[in-house]
Formats: sequence, structure tokens, C-alpha cells
Amino acid sequence: MSGAGQSARWVAYDTLRAVHTSDAYANLLLPRAIARAGLSPADAGLATELTYGTLRREGTYDAIIAEAARRGTDAIDPAVLDALRLGTHQLLSMRTPSHAAVNETVRQVRQAAGKPASGFANAVLRRVSERTAEEWLERLDAAARSEDERLGLRYAHPVWVIRAFRRALAAEDRADELAALLEADNASPSVTLTALPGLADVPAEAVPTPFSPIGFRSAGGDPASLVVASGGRIRVQDEGSQLAALALTRALPVRAGEQWLDLCAAPGGKTAVLAAEALAHGAHVEANELSPARAGLVRDSVSGIPLEVPVSEEDGRTRAGRGRYDRILVDAPCTGLGALRRRPEARWRKQPADVPTLAALQTELLEAAIAALGPGGVVAYVTCSPHLAETAGIVSEALRTHAGEVEELDARAVVASVSQNPIDLADGSGRAQLWPHRHGTDAMSISLLRRR
Repeated sequence: MSGAGQSARWVAYDTLRAVHTSDAYANLLLPRAIARAGLSPADAGLATELTYGTLRREGTYDAIIAEAARRGTDAIDPAVLDALRLGTHQLLSMRTPSHAAVNETVRQVRQAAGKPASGFANAVLRRVSERTAEEWLERLDAAARSEDERLGLRYAHPVWVIRAFRRALAAEDRADELAALLEADNASPSVTLTALPGLADVPAEAVPTPFSPIGFRSAGGDPASLVVASGGRIRVQDEGSQLAALALTRALPVRAGEQWLDLCAAPGGKTAVLAAEALAHGAHVEANELSPARAGLVRDSVSGIPLEVPVSEEDGRTRAGRGRYDRILVDAPCTGLGALRRRPEARWRKQPADVPTLAALQTELLEAAIAALGPGGVVAYVTCSPHLAETAGIVSEALRTHAGEVEELDARAVVASVSQNPIDLADGSGRAQLWPHRHGTDAMSISLLRRR
């Protein structure tokens, strides 16, 4: 392939095809595809924007394509549809000249699906190009059958996710922030790094994160080179993830010899923070991850820390019972609705039916952790989802089940004490809920329960 940006377009196209045909994750696949293609920094940036931007707004683009094609997207060859999505993103959300977006996409369709399909693609994209992005959005607004459907089309979120977000914000009396949250989900997140406490310092030239005392944003250059040079003592990690780990280690003063467990540890970012904190205070850490491949990621994450961290590969519901612990982190499997900025395809993959199944698992994991706590022990129940059925509902059930045995600590107060600056945590309970639009983090939910 020759021509500026053409290789980048093919990397983006192939990534989209893998996401839609093999349930691949773009955040794992795209960096490898960019490296294999040997893209320049400029073309790597183009491939990234094409891929993530298209995935984030897929629902909106599909509605536009359906109208322009005068048929439902389910009647369009999937290989052609992915190319049309990329072309529509270039036409409506990037500065790509219309003729270049149309011509390059038509060429891509011709190679991927044949000449007849390229004529169809040409007609569809020319109709798309006849209106601006705002004109298309106004057209979708007018056709929406409800306010939730209107928001879903305008901000590219499934209606059930919008309703879940609204309920979670309403629990804080902040339902008026819904549009800001949806907009934040569609923005590219900045890269945030962690300097493991006691093992690395925030570089002098870096920009400290507003809340986490161990977080920063690089002042420039490739963050990967900084991570490699540090021997793993500096790592990429969302600020919300940092705060969740620190909430557990700093909820109460640490006594030397404490036993800690990270029950659902992969990919290991929080484990690394726990290990660094344990090293500083004379505590011991164990980690567990059911998937052998993901357990390997946990081992890699703690390899640069001079502390032995055994990593088991068991079901957390049984693994917790193999010891007695002073602090347990339950970073529970969840819908991941709080990380849609980083995993844009998740919004289209998850379904409402996933929530009850996950909630049952979350309840069982938290129950196992509570049973494994020693007197005065603390469990941090964390999800990267603000869905109330995965957060407040799970904790409320645990408190009812263990009334008199377990008390809820004020996670908001703990997170506020850890934070370098005042932090707006509006939830009316003791739960600390972080938000992309308010805090610039993933929507991390943090609850702290203590055995009496």
C-alpha cells in the first residue's frame, strides 16, 4: 500500500474487523497492529483516532449510514459496513477532506469486498457528506422516539446504559450531569502513570495528577520508554485505579506483619501499588487470578518490586478461604461501564442480561472476602462500573447479611484524605464514586467494609 495514511486506514479497518468478528479488544490488538505495520508516529496517531473514534460513535454512525443507505445496517455486508463506519467518522468527526475520505474508503471497499460493493459505498458516503455532523444529529434527534433514545443516538450509548448512568447520577442528586458524562465517555483519555510509592518518584518535569499522590502525566515523549527505564516501578495506570488501591492501604494505619490479598488481581496495576505499600509498612501480599494468562500479567506487574508476591490461579470464591487476612481487595469482574473511554467497544458488547449474572458473582466474591477477614480486617469492594446493581446494591446486601458483624467505613472520607486536592464525591452513602466528567478518571466505585 502506498499513499499517506493508507496503511493507517488499513490497520484501523483490520482492527475493526477483528473487534466485530472475533470479539477482540481494540486496546490490546491495535498497538500490536501498529507495531507490525511499522507506522510512523503520525500514522499511528491516525490509526488510533480512526479505530477508537469509530468504535466510540458506532451506534450514531450506524443510524446515519442506515438512512444514507436506505436500508438497515443488518442488510449491509459486515466487511463493507466497517469501512463505511470509518469513512463516516472521517467525514463527520475529523478534518479529512470529503473527497479524500470518500475516495480512500471506496478504494478500501473495492479491495475488501469487490467493485459492486465499492459503487454502493460511494453512493452512501456521498449522501453522508451532504450534511454536517450537527445536521445529522439534529435529524436523528427529530426521529428519536424518547429522550433516552435521543441521547443514545446523539452520544452513541445504548439506551440501557444511559438509564443506568442516569440512576447512578440521580443517587447523588446529579442527574443533570448525564450529558457531560456521555460526552466525557467519547473523549480520548490522557495517559496517566503511577510512580510506585517508596520505589519511584514522580519526575520533576511531569504534571502531577490532581488527586492521586502517586500519579502523573508525562510532560512529553513516549511513556513506554519511561516505564521500561524504571524497571516497572513507573507504570501506566488510571488515576481512579490508583486511588482504589490507596483507599485500602490507607483506610487504617498498617501494622507490621499484616496479611493482604488481592483476590481478582489481573492485570496487576492495583497489585503493584499494594505490594509497594506493603513493602514500605512491613506487610505481606498475596494475589490471585483465575485465568493463567492473566495471572502472568500480575506476575509481570510485581516483578520490579523487591517483595515476594505469590500469585495463585484459583476461583476467588474458594481461594479467599485459604487464609485469614487483614486487608482484601475485591476488584470484581463487572460490566466495565466505567471505562468506556478506554474500551469503546464494551458499550456495544454488554447487555442488560449481563448485569444479574455479574452481580451474583460479585456478591459471592464479596461474601468470600468477608469470611476471610480477621477481626478488624478491611475489604475494599471495587468495580470499574457505576451501575448501582454492581455497586451500592452489592454492598447493601452484604451489610444486611452481616448486620452486626461488618460495618461500612466512609470511603469518601478515606479517598478525600488520600487526595492531594479537594475532591467532589457526592454519593450520599459511604461509597466513593469517581466519574470521567467530574474527576477525569474511569468511573471507579470504591466501598470499604470492616469486620468488627
